[in-house]
Order: sequence, then C-alpha cells, then structure tokens
Amino acid sequence: MAIFEGAGVAIVTPFHKDGSVNYEKFAELIEFQIENGTDAIIVCGTTGEASTLTHEEHLDVIKYCVETVNGRIPVVAGTGSNCTETAVYLSTEAEKFGVDGLLLVTPYYNKATQKGLFEHFKQVADSVKLPIILYNVPGRTGCNILPQTAVRICSEVSNVVGIKEASGNISQVTKLAALAQGKVDIYSGNDDIIFPLLALGGKGVISVLSNVAPRETHEICAKYFAGDIEGSRNEQLRAIELCDALFCEVNPIPVKAGLNLMGKDVGSLRRPLTDMEDANVEILKKAMKNYGIV
Repeated sequence: MAIFEGAGVAIVTPFHKDGSVNYEKFAELIEFQIENGTDAIIVCGTTGEASTLTHEEHLDVIKYCVETVNGRIPVVAGTGSNCTETAVYLSTEAEKFGVDGLLLVTPYYNKATQKGLFEHFKQVADSVKLPIILYNVPGRTGCNILPQTAVRICSEVSNVVGIKEASGNISQVTKLAALAQGKVDIYSGNDDIIFPLLALGGKGVISVLSNVAPRETHEICAKYFAGDIEGSRNEQLRAIELCDALFCEVNPIPVKAGLNLMGKDVGSLRRPLTDMEDANVEILKKAMKNYGIV
C-alpha cells in the first residue's frame, strides 16, 4: 500500500527576519494545506531548505510537523544526505517522532555509482522500519537513479516502496514504469508533468505548486483517479504558466515569493539563496493572477 496517493506538498520552511524558523507561521501553513485537501505533507525536502538547516533544526521541524498534523494526513520526512551515516542518523531520529515515511535524496556532490546508490539506500533502509521513497533529482545532485536500479532497490529492499521522479525525463519514467510492473510507487517530482505520470500509473505528485495552489493540485490527481481524465488534463494545462513561473529561478525562491504575495509572510531564504529578482516577481505575479490566486 502506498504511503499516500494524490498531491503531497513539499512544504516550505518559514523563517523570521533573523533567519530562525517561524514555527507559528509553519503551523498556519500546515493548516492551510490540510484545509485545502492536500493528501500528504513532505517536510524538510528541497523546498523546505533542508540543506541549510542544522541537524537540530531539521529534526525539530520534522517533530513539530508531526505533532501539528496529528495524524490527519501522512507526513513524509526528508532525511537524505550525501553521507550515509548522516542519513541513517536523521532517518532513525525521524522514525522516533512518528513520521509515516521517509524521502531519501540521492547523494549529492560526491555522487555514487549505481552500485553505490543501492548500498547507500539499503543501509539507510535497514536502519528503520518505515516505508521509504527515493528522490531522484539529477539536475540538483548530479546523480541519476537509473530505472533498473530503482526497480532493483524496491524489489530487494522491502521497505523501499517508491520514487519521486524529478529528472524531467518522461522517457526515463516510462521505462521505469515498464520495468517496475506496478511494484514501484512513482510520484512526479515535476509539477508540469503530473498528468503524464498519472497516465503511466503514478501514485501522485510531491509538489511545489501545492504550496500556493493546494486544492487545485489535489484536483489534478483526484479527478484522474475518479475517471475524469479530461478534467485532470485541463487542470494540468491551466497550471502550466504558473508552474513555469515557480521555476523561473531556483526552487524555493519563487514559491516563497508567491506565498508572500498571498500574504502568508513566510519570510526570506537562507543563503546562498537570495530574494527573487524584480523582473521575475512580475512574471510570477502575472501567472498567479491568471491562475486566480492573487
């Protein structure tokens, strides 16, 4: 059984002006997501700026999220690292907090061979009992999980159940779906191809778009699962301009700007990320207005 089906939000981490985590605002964001039909919350991922959180902050944010959600929808914690021992540490600690699953990114910078990826993920998976979703985002990590490797991991490691596919390579995902034969839960990691991934048998999306449009992103999936294929496709196509605007600068710069435009006051970003360029803010404003959310 999949950890979740539908639209899971890759939720941002809001900050105070001094750069500390704004937990009060974080609680508001969680409630906004649940009220608007989000199917799961993915905490401390790329969009949550996990790479600039200290280990203590990282774990505190996960714990706070679990406590605030309080079992209403699944919580999946990003606990990956380019250091296997660090990933084990974060994963075992997150398990103690009661998360429903883990999201493990491929090792970045030092990267790994396909053999190394298998051994890395297996070691982390063996340290916990939780179901695990692999996170393939070669554009950010420089490391690609090949379809054969993903299928091998999910076949040989019992608690590795799925993959967030953010390669943007629909051909690779098609090959993965063909090899997996339903044994790998595939989630889109790209908001502009949710519908195609669902058509290939995907379980849903781990979404940046959901931060600003939770109900609409949920509906792309819900309509598809309900058999309203045309409705799902139309929702996907309507979102394309906004999807493009949300990635006109490196994520999560635009989505934080978008939330601030909506009055959510999530604060700025930790360096090396900087605030959005003025010209791109105008592009984002236009896309959000055309989409009907500002």
